[in-house]
Amino acid sequence: MKKITLKIPIAQLVLEYPESAEILMKYGFHCVWCGFSQYESLGEGAEIHGIPKKEQQKLLAELNKLINKRKGTHKKQVKKK
Repeated sequence: MKKITLKIPIAQLVLEYPESAEILMKYGFHCVWCGFSQYESLGEGAEIHGIPKKEQQKLLAELNKLINKRKGTHKKQVKKK
């Protein structure tokens, strides 16, 4: 099972999981498509935006819940075929 960590580049996260942009904006990442998002990791962005470590862990939990929910939906769709 894939797990999002603070090491993932922001642009990669949003490209793979577009619905993650809404969660990122909720936590203060209002420029998910800025030029730095290609090179900046989620953790680096969190530090730059002043997101405390405890909030970073909440962000990760929310993002991982999102992708696991998405994967669960995909598996159900595959089984129905």
